[in-house]
Amino acid sequence: MEMTLRWYGKEFDTVKLWQIRQIPGVKGVITTLYNKQAGELWTQDEIKALKADVAAEDMHIAGIESVNVSDAIKAATKDRDEHIQNYIDTLENLGKEDIHMVCYNFMPVFDWTRTELARKRADGSTVLAYTQEAVDAINPEKMFESLSGDMNGTVMPGWEPERMAHVKELFEIYKGIDEDKLFENIVYFLKAIMPVCNKYDIKMAIHPDDPAWSVFGLPRIINNEKNILKLMKAVDDVHNGVTFCSGSYGTSLENDLPHMIRALEGRIHFAHVRNLKFISPTNFEESAHLSSDGTFDMYEIVKALYETGFDGPIRPDHGRMIWGEVAMPGYGLYDRALGATYINGLWEAIEKSHQRGV
Repeated sequence: MEMTLRWYGKEFDTVKLWQIRQIPGVKGVITTLYNKQAGELWTQDEIKALKADVAAEDMHIAGIESVNVSDAIKAATKDRDEHIQNYIDTLENLGKEDIHMVCYNFMPVFDWTRTELARKRADGSTVLAYTQEAVDAINPEKMFESLSGDMNGTVMPGWEPERMAHVKELFEIYKGIDEDKLFENIVYFLKAIMPVCNKYDIKMAIHPDDPAWSVFGLPRIINNEKNILKLMKAVDDVHNGVTFCSGSYGTSLENDLPHMIRALEGRIHFAHVRNLKFISPTNFEESAHLSSDGTFDMYEIVKALYETGFDGPIRPDHGRMIWGEVAMPGYGLYDRALGATYINGLWEAIEKSHQRGV
């Protein structure tokens, strides 16, 4: 595996590349073109410029998160084929620039959802958190407004103001789109892009829905082992793969995370390894990566990745705000650096145990 950190670009991120480079074992970043809207074409020159920014700090781009899929593609509106062609051309430009992993999601309207951006924990740190009761009490068309005041002048990925300004229209286009139709639409999209993925060896890594159930009545389908294996079978190409996000699949306590990893052997191209602490099945908060601080056995998760031969980029995710840091919620430097070091330690211990036959 390759340990990485997500980087939001020199214009937006409070965390600098020189700081990331000082985390032991981290030489690559996961990034994207943050000025691009879903459905737009990425030019080769724009990708070259992004690569140059990263290379200037003696680092490299280990993958893209994300080339966002437009709602026109997800809902199969009149602009679908135009947006898919832009996506194909973007993938070709990434391939020409020697970038071979792309994370994306197929969640309608909203990306990952949290109802609190700074829940205070007993140790004084703050974390992202979710309660279903809070979601049930919210008008989704007003949700972004209710959250924006707590975000230190930033926004959550997938909750950009330019998208939220049109949230009512977005809900309209999903009327009549159920889980079966959404699945049909993702298969259409994947079959269209597989030729360029095969040409340039680009591994598509779908990110799971977060949380792993319907939010505001919108369909969600990438949320359990049965559904993700169904998608792998429907487009049975190694380039059609998975971002295994333990925190996203883990929002459902019914998901056996190590078992899922083993069931997806050979199709996990990217991993987000993080922990959650559950107060109830629908009330959870982000925790430190350490197993004992949350609900998941992080050793077993990392062990399953190692034993299935995972060799892609991996990153810590959704860190706590600690030591007075002010940054994008979940994406500060300090706790994610601790998470990267912890995961590296688990991996080294597991690797050496196997080498010694322990």
